[in-house]
Amino acid sequence: MLGKCFSIFCISSIIYSLICGNLKDLCDSILKGASKSVTVVISIIGFMAFWNGIMEVLKSSGAIARLSKLLKPILKHVFPKSFKENVATEEITACISASVLGLSNATTPLALSAIEKMNATRKSNKATNDMVTLSILGCACFNLIPTTIIAMRVSQGASITYEIIVPVWICSFVCMVVGIILSRIVGKISGDC
Repeated sequence: MLGKCFSIFCISSIIYSLICGNLKDLCDSILKGASKSVTVVISIIGFMAFWNGIMEVLKSSGAIARLSKLLKPILKHVFPKSFKENVATEEITACISASVLGLSNATTPLALSAIEKMNATRKSNKATNDMVTLSILGCACFNLIPTTIIAMRVSQGASITYEIIVPVWICSFVCMVVGIILSRIVGKISGDC
């Protein structure tokens, strides 16, 4: 679906530039955008490598395990079925811990592993409320250290980079709470809660 949308955007841009006589501008923009995207990706890779190194240090020092222990009592209420059946609780806790620390690239494999374990005990192809909640929290979880946003701002030469942390805390907390509430409401309507 995304490939079709992207194709439609590209084809309509080319047709529009031909009609308006701006094909040269379109070609220049494509080349500039491609070179700029490579620069941004390289700077983000360096920043993410730095934070993944910090994550490994935190993991080795036991800080991640302590954060997981702190989050576990809260997550029992967020993922009631999984914690009651003791299915994928370690993966869920590690996924949310990584997300809280701003390492969104580390959450995807953990979330996939958790959902795979949750799905292994079921006969239905329908996603459970815990699966949906984990997917929502993968996109909208409280973010203590917004590494990706900071990396993007640094790579673009923003004059204020770290001043966005408090607004990110507020927005990510509100998004997380709203996501959990909506997940619960939909779960109650579908009878999964």
